[in-house]
Amino acid sequence: MEHHLQVTDSRTGKSYTIPIQGDYIRAADVGRIGAPESRDDLATSLKTRPLHIIDNGFQHTACMESSITHIDGIRGTIRYRDFPIEGLFHEYVYEDIMHLIIWGSIPTQQQKDHVREAMSNAMKPPQSVKDVISSFPASIADSNHSRDAETFPMIIAGMSAFAASDSVICKTRHQQSAMFHGHLEVADEALVRTIAYLAATISLIYCHKNERQWNAPEPNRSLLGNLLLMMGITDPQVERCLAKLWILYADHEMTNSTAAVLHAGSTLIDPVSAITAGIICGYGPLHGGAIDLAYEAFRQIGTPERVPPFIERIKAKGGRLFGYGHRVYKTRDPRVALIEELLEDHREAVDANPLLRVAMAIDKYANQDAYFTERGLKANADLMGCFLYTAMGFDTDMIIAITILSRTPGALAHWRESLTQPVKLWRPQQKYVAPLAN
Repeated sequence: MEHHLQVTDSRTGKSYTIPIQGDYIRAADVGRIGAPESRDDLATSLKTRPLHIIDNGFQHTACMESSITHIDGIRGTIRYRDFPIEGLFHEYVYEDIMHLIIWGSIPTQQQKDHVREAMSNAMKPPQSVKDVISSFPASIADSNHSRDAETFPMIIAGMSAFAASDSVICKTRHQQSAMFHGHLEVADEALVRTIAYLAATISLIYCHKNERQWNAPEPNRSLLGNLLLMMGITDPQVERCLAKLWILYADHEMTNSTAAVLHAGSTLIDPVSAITAGIICGYGPLHGGAIDLAYEAFRQIGTPERVPPFIERIKAKGGRLFGYGHRVYKTRDPRVALIEELLEDHREAVDANPLLRVAMAIDKYANQDAYFTERGLKANADLMGCFLYTAMGFDTDMIIAITILSRTPGALAHWRESLTQPVKLWRPQQKYVAPLAN
């Protein structure tokens, strides 16, 4: 049975039949509803203005059709390529899921080896990239104290230096024909290099800020394994933990940063430039940057005993509790229970960390307080996963960077998918609200 909306325009008396496909209607069908011209123009006008939809923040607008990830925020489920996330989490590691999301299947060992070798080759930075990263001070002074140089601008600089050294990427802006659209073999090679560039950049930043020796990648290691090797982190339990945690961050459908990647990608730009657009969004305080703000609150609170007055101040509109609540989920985020499994595996390290003792006290208070329970405000998976990084000794400043790396293959999977669809430059409409001169 076909479903539809029957719409009658009260201005003209005309009726329109708009098909419903699943839970969606097409904006082009709404655009068939013509707005009448002004009275002065009726006699001479040959056509009417199409009706547009205003949707600030795109809360009710789907911009793509995708077969990668499905989230049901009402039921609290996530599926990658139609595999439930719980099964993938317990049966595989991130390297498998990266391949599933990008190329649509769990990889064979031969496929893993091919990607590993290609990535490890691309992770070896030219001197120009090393020089860019080392040009940043290991710490910067403000009016009160010295602090680490900001990771965010260092990532942008490092990725720009990598792009400048990549002859294929550089050609993108000088070709009249599309280099990647419809050419998946070329796109895949660039996609793999883009992920590798970001891993190398993050590892160089980590070593620069921590005065460590950078280690060259090895062709038999996974993306995660080489990241840790390049950073000089040798504890095997760190890799085991992140190989599971990264599954939960591999993709999250059409996030703000993924949309930014696709928006930039719609210009037929290269994947390094497209992913850089996503990284920029990822550091905004209403996106990944909220993690920094949440941790700053933990530091200001100081001890678990000071959590109750802090929460009461939040309830009295005296501040904001970053990392709680999610626009998509109306029930519990299914990733949270899986993160809790990992937290339990590292319970001793979690309990020993002063910041995490504050974080856990906040979570306990919020889970029992009516203000939070009635509004469905729970710690989101992005925040809770950061507790594992902290327990394993990562600086807060590096957590967002590493998390962005774990999400980059997912964002590039969407970019790759867009290359198989008709070219369409993204250009949203606006409603002009200022007065017009006669």
